[in-house]
Amino acid sequence: MFTVLFACVHNAGRSQMAAALFNATVDGSRARAISAGTQPGPRVHPEVVQAMREVGVDLGHAKPALLTDELARSASLLVTMGCGEACPVVPGSKREDWPLEDPKGRPLDEVRRIRDEIAARVRILASIVIEQRLDDCRCR
Repeated sequence: MFTVLFACVHNAGRSQMAAALFNATVDGSRARAISAGTQPGPRVHPEVVQAMREVGVDLGHAKPALLTDELARSASLLVTMGCGEACPVVPGSKREDWPLEDPKGRPLDEVRRIRDEIAARVRILASIVIEQRLDDCRCR
């Protein structure tokens, strides 16, 4: 199964949204997404939970997870979202960076804008994965 790992610093915003949106988009028997952070926070940011509920995705019970080298090696594709040098580099694995703003503490309108940008990127990535055209992504 093709696994996308979305990684950010606290795994409490961007990566949680991306994984949930990816999983809602693809056939779970062909692909899946997981998320993790280099310094996991205690919970998903409340403003992220609220913005995701507006699009029918409940992150109220999601728990931030630690990004480990082992977890990164298990992924078919690592999508980093602002963790910079703290994100692991896994030789031989595909990696893409999405430079996105951190939604933590932002007004809901800004969180919605970030959510919508993530959703647009996820739709493109999901279509590439579904059509097995991974070489079409800007992965390194």
